[in-house]
Formats: sequence, C-alpha cells, structure tokens
Amino acid sequence: MTRAALVLFSAGQDSATCLAWALSRFERVETIGFDYGQRHHVELSQREPLRRALSGLSERWLAALGDDSVIDLRGYGALAESALTADRAIALEAGGLPTTFVPGRNLVFLSVAAALAYRKGIDALVGGMCETDYSGYPDCRRATLDAMERALALGLERPIRVETPLMALTKAETWRLAHALGGAALVDTIVEHSHTCYEGDREHRHPWGYGCGVCPACDLRRKGWAVWAEAGES
Repeated sequence: MTRAALVLFSAGQDSATCLAWALSRFERVETIGFDYGQRHHVELSQREPLRRALSGLSERWLAALGDDSVIDLRGYGALAESALTADRAIALEAGGLPTTFVPGRNLVFLSVAAALAYRKGIDALVGGMCETDYSGYPDCRRATLDAMERALALGLERPIRVETPLMALTKAETWRLAHALGGAALVDTIVEHSHTCYEGDREHRHPWGYGCGVCPACDLRRKGWAVWAEAGES
C-alpha cells in the first residue's frame, strides 16, 4: 500500500482546500469528480484549471498530484432529484432539509471513490464534508461518515479511511486553513478558479470568488470570508 490519497474534488472552495491539505501530507494524490447532472455543471469545467493552478504553487505539490477521474452519475442524479439537479426553487422543505439536499449523495460518492481507490491501492479518501457551517445535510455529519468508513472497510475487506479535515471548521476557519497551507497565493487561486455557487454563476466576481451572491453556498462562503477578512488575515 502506497502512502496515497484520493480527494473527492468538485472544484469548490472546500474541496480545493482539501486538495491542498492532501498534497501537503501524502506522497501521491489523485482526484475524483462526479457528473450527477448538477445545475451548476460549470464546476466540472473548473476542475482542471483549478488542479493546474493549485499544483503550480509548489514543486512538491506538482510532483505529488496524480491522475484525475470524472465519473458519470447522471442516472443517480435524476433518481435523487433536488434543486441541484432540477429546476426547483431553493427553499426549506417541510422536514427541515433544504431542497438542495441530494439524498445519499456523499454515500454514493464515497462508494464509487472507494472502488477506484481499491483498484489503485489507495487507502485514504479525503472529502470536504463539514458539520459546522453547512446546509444541514445529514450525509455531511461525521457520525454518518464514521459508519460509512466501517461499511466500506467491511465491504472491501481492507482498511480505508475517510479523512474530513474541514469537519469541525467554520467557513472562516477554512479560509484560514487555506492561508496556512499555501499563503495568499493559495487563497487567490481558490478565489479565482474554484466554483461553489449553486446557480453556476461565473459572471459576478466578489472578493470571495464567483457566484450569484444569494444562494446558500454563496451566502456561507461570503460570510466566512467576511469573518476571516475582519480578523485581518486576508
């Protein structure tokens, strides 16, 4: 088993920070992305520019960054219809979850990623899931991921870790972590090349990056940036 990691990489702020985190810790790092019919499909086109820009910040990161895979899960996305995959308003449902919740998304992603990791001799999956500043998705909670980690290890009959470096961090602390990992250059790279907006807006550029500025993803990112910048760390 090589000291390697597979990063679930959507090209958003969180997964970009996780990629930098993994490149700082593992000898070899690969990435995997998923086309599940998301309305913000532009995130897929940002993956390669972001990977290239991020790896160019450090010779070590450039040497460590390996293959990228994009998996077609559009059938699953249609089955698990939500405001992220269909033309529906973003709002809270009667049960308290937002309409952007895609049922079981992280569980599906981790299962597919684990299959690739198994074939490539990788025993660590890295994801940007967080239960601090988040939209309330139950599959982002560490308890869910602990159970998934155990299930994957049993199903593969091989230990596998699900690393979540952002799990207990606020969005402001995620910006702080990015700065600690790669300084202003990494922060600028994430601002310019990452994509988090649910509406897929890359026309409007804000201090914290591109987006509509009003969807839940933009709102979390904007508020986190404001807290971090106010602390004088930008």
